[in-house]
Amino acid sequence: MLHPAVRSGDRGYGPNSERQGAEGHGAEGLDDGCPDVERGGATLLLLALGLVFVLVGTFGAAVTAAGMAAQRAAVAADLGALAGAARALDGDAVACASAADIVHRNAGRLVDCLLDGLDVLVTVEVAFTPLPGLTRAAASTARAGPVRG
Repeated sequence: MLHPAVRSGDRGYGPNSERQGAEGHGAEGLDDGCPDVERGGATLLLLALGLVFVLVGTFGAAVTAAGMAAQRAAVAADLGALAGAARALDGDAVACASAADIVHRNAGRLVDCLLDGLDVLVTVEVAFTPLPGLTRAAASTARAGPVRG
């Protein structure tokens, strides 16, 4: 007859618990001298997952910065063209100076200004930094003039 503490569902508590622990069947058998190859696996998985989140976040921020710079360039070009068209009767130099002033106030750089009759065509660049140490420029062109119909 078996001892009452030794049953098939024994958890390692009883007279045979030392033998079960040495065989690795009980909870105490974790440190049996063999290296456990799965130790730290979850830590590495979480670090890798964290790195993926950081990279995706950085990429998303760079794409967002590029989109915002393109929008700022379009707004600066539109406003610059309207300001230049308002002064088109005063000549090429005055119209382009007015356009340049508005473009600079909107954090842009006037690349080109052309007076074509009463129409003003301006090209604007806006610099942005998608990643530290990396500077790019978004460009936009706009035309403004009298309504034709």
